[in-house]
Amino acid sequence: MTIGVLAHVDAGKTTFSERVLSLSGAIRTMGRVDHGDAFLDAHPIERERGITIFSDQALLERDGDTIYWVDTPGHADFSPEMERAVSVMDAAVVVVSCAEGVQSHTETVFRLLRENCVPTLIFLNKTDREGADAEKVLAQMKRLLSPDVIDARGFAGGTMSETLAEEVAARDETLMERLFDTGYDEALWLSELSRQVMACAAFPVLAGSALRGDGVEEFMRALRALVRTDWHTRETGPFRARAYKIRHDAQGGRLCFFKVLSGAAAVRDEIETPQGPAKLSALSVWHGPRARSVERAAAGDLCACPGLEGVMPGDTLGEGAARRTAEWSCEPMLTADVLWDAAVPENRVLAALHMLEEEESSLQVETRGNGGGIAVRVMGGIQLEVLRELLGSRFGLEVSFGPARVLYRETVKAPCVGIGHYEPLSHYAEVWLRLVPAEPGSGVTFRSLCHVDTLALNWQRLIETHVLEKQHRGVLTGAPLTDVRVELLTGRAHLKHTEGGDFRQSVYRAVRNALMHGESRLLEPVCRFALRAPQECYGRLAGDLSRMRAQVEPPEYDGDRVTLRGEAPFATLSGYQTEFLTATHGKGALTVRLSRYAPCRDEDAARVIAETDYNPLADDTPDSVFCQRGAGVRVAWDHVREWAQCEAPEGI
Repeated sequence: MTIGVLAHVDAGKTTFSERVLSLSGAIRTMGRVDHGDAFLDAHPIERERGITIFSDQALLERDGDTIYWVDTPGHADFSPEMERAVSVMDAAVVVVSCAEGVQSHTETVFRLLRENCVPTLIFLNKTDREGADAEKVLAQMKRLLSPDVIDARGFAGGTMSETLAEEVAARDETLMERLFDTGYDEALWLSELSRQVMACAAFPVLAGSALRGDGVEEFMRALRALVRTDWHTRETGPFRARAYKIRHDAQGGRLCFFKVLSGAAAVRDEIETPQGPAKLSALSVWHGPRARSVERAAAGDLCACPGLEGVMPGDTLGEGAARRTAEWSCEPMLTADVLWDAAVPENRVLAALHMLEEEESSLQVETRGNGGGIAVRVMGGIQLEVLRELLGSRFGLEVSFGPARVLYRETVKAPCVGIGHYEPLSHYAEVWLRLVPAEPGSGVTFRSLCHVDTLALNWQRLIETHVLEKQHRGVLTGAPLTDVRVELLTGRAHLKHTEGGDFRQSVYRAVRNALMHGESRLLEPVCRFALRAPQECYGRLAGDLSRMRAQVEPPEYDGDRVTLRGEAPFATLSGYQTEFLTATHGKGALTVRLSRYAPCRDEDAARVIAETDYNPLADDTPDSVFCQRGAGVRVAWDHVREWAQCEAPEGI
């Protein structure tokens, strides 16, 4: 089974993992974050900074079973790494500090686990710390995380306390009647609590001190008793797996990590991938920084295979192989220009960034044509610092970054039609597309309104592929286009001269042409925030939030603390962290996550557009190429319709 461990930064997650591995015999001696020798924080950057940046796994044996123990980052900048690891977990452990209580990122990780239906147990850590109040934190967890959080302190997988037995029975009417009639039955109650945990209907809390070792062994016994999987029954099915991580070895070789969901596969087997058939040239199981070769991987196993080019995290392998279609919930909201010595070729920098982008897809490398440089989309400043160190240590590149800017998006205000024609010598394709405003958050979608008698179905499908295969830029700031339905109105191919690439050229030009003819709107990221601070800071913070145009919900009071939640434009929140820490004298916690994209205020949009000074003709061209007297002639975007060869659809 696969168990993941998640927490707010500094809750003691890595120390807890070290204690678990030590008790199980998976490591000889327990490392420590402050000593820089934690087993699962093996990367030099992790040890230098004292934080987990990469999700890594260890192998441990409990009661004859193999457990894949997955340690995840606790810092918000590396949430995408954590989210990908969540996708392969059978159950999770959330570590909460008994001294600090439920913190901002604790709520984030718990919400993510609930959304992915991952059974979850909670370890209340640092109970030996001065000021630790377990009862207070338990009440806080019930209020902020879930009313189904239950006190399981003292439970070690066997007999339950009277209070815990009643908590379990209270969630099942038959069991409650049994409790009154014949009394507590250990096996029955254990089976029911396991069912509730696996159904995400109960979240047991156990407590202790990972640093001292108190309560950790009892926690692992409880976990083994409550978390049950059926992987052994799935080995006879067809092979299916989910990719969840990409890494590169010291020589630059690509490693694809995947979890087997059903069936089994062996070295030299051929499997299906979204890109087509691929051979498993080798298989390995990882324990920290070390790999062990295996000949076979079966349902429930986590393993890695070299190669599998083009496979990305979230992709399905084997039966039903498919590219992941749903977006990850953690998206970058900042972009920054990459700066480097002009003597270093751009393609060398770009190759290194693309390799890191494979490993961390939220990085999203952008290239601007005509020598416009390179930019990266990131979650925050810490990620930029780590990226700079990785480029130096792994690739010998000295880079810096320009100021981080808010990542805007663009959409259309009303339907607009664009034409793309591509006809240099011996090539031909023409496409008419209409861009229609779509529901917020829908991205870019496609619909064909063209009859197959006008344009063959295979060409229409190719056009759909080209519409969706790239991220189109808007014409206001060059920001990504979103919330648009692209409709195919009509098109034309040549019996002899049309090739697939011709329609790619026509589609790109048609999208751009429509944007140039239409009216676009700038969208800004709007964030959900949670702000927790001492009550005496309330007046100052309320004023700050009002100044930032935040929509604030009624305050929540918890002892001497106040929590404020709401939504605000990321542009106003992005630089507030330092000011917030000053206002709360370092005693507050602020978490920010993307909620949605919404139209910018007119004055803000005008300022951003002016500051960007974007030339919409510098990227994908809205012009078309027509054939005249045996040669290709470029026709400016605002004259393309005069040259178009398809009959205009009715009403256009």
